[in-house]
Amino acid sequence: MTRRPTDLDTALLRCFLLLAETRSFTRTGERLGRTQPAVTLQLRRLEDAFGRRLLLRDRRRVALTAEGEALLPIAREILGLLDAASERLSDTDAAGEVRFGSPEDFATAFLPAILARFVESHPAVRLSTACELTRRLVEGIEAGAYDLVVIKQAPGRLHPGARAVWREALVWVGAEGARPPAREAPLRLVLSPPPCVYRERAEQALAAAGRGFETVYTSPSLAGAAAAVRAGLGVTVLPRTLVPPGLAPISPRAGLPPLEETVICLLQREGAPGAAEALARAVEQGLARAAGMS
Repeated sequence: MTRRPTDLDTALLRCFLLLAETRSFTRTGERLGRTQPAVTLQLRRLEDAFGRRLLLRDRRRVALTAEGEALLPIAREILGLLDAASERLSDTDAAGEVRFGSPEDFATAFLPAILARFVESHPAVRLSTACELTRRLVEGIEAGAYDLVVIKQAPGRLHPGARAVWREALVWVGAEGARPPAREAPLRLVLSPPPCVYRERAEQALAAAGRGFETVYTSPSLAGAAAAVRAGLGVTVLPRTLVPPGLAPISPRAGLPPLEETVICLLQREGAPGAAEALARAVEQGLARAAGMS
């Protein structure tokens, strides 16, 4: 007889949804900021609660069982309702202006839906948004030009006061279907102009590996860089979840050096209005939703 779990931890459902999306314990751990064993433990706790096997795993793949497939839409509905209730019932008195900044690639991929929900549920808040590189966003916070910003950071080296909300592996990216870069030739790079976190990661990794490289195309926008890579001008560096259509991660067999992962953080100005904290919570909830329900 199937157990009837009570007081189920919703974090277990979010972990399950992300496993169902990525089909990878490693990538799920990267997205949740947890180790692979911790992800395995969360899945086991969920399966123990229901008394059912939800995923099948071998060396090459992760697959949902019939019970896992049945749970998937129910879990999405449960978490969607909880998130909607949280947004509707919290921070109802938030008001005033919030000056918000984010890197362009992250803003394009995740923020439009999050900000739209926030504006709808907080009609008394005036939101102004700008896209910039991480270092300029940090400078803007310190100069009082922003109330809240999203920034990219290195693990273990977070800016003082930054709170991590997302963890992601960086990958080398080329045109979909293209041949891997020749090992004997300098690697042709398509990058954002300095100061750019991804640019620094690429150059540092290649220099440490003793691999020659040259920057052949510079673009401040994700769309411009993607178009250049799609045309075959070179390769770039992106978080795995931000790889746009027409591009694909380059296989590790190509011999390119591994890249340090990136941590997406929120940085709030000291003395920022209460509405900025309301927005920070909305961004955190929205990213948790994206992690488990995209």
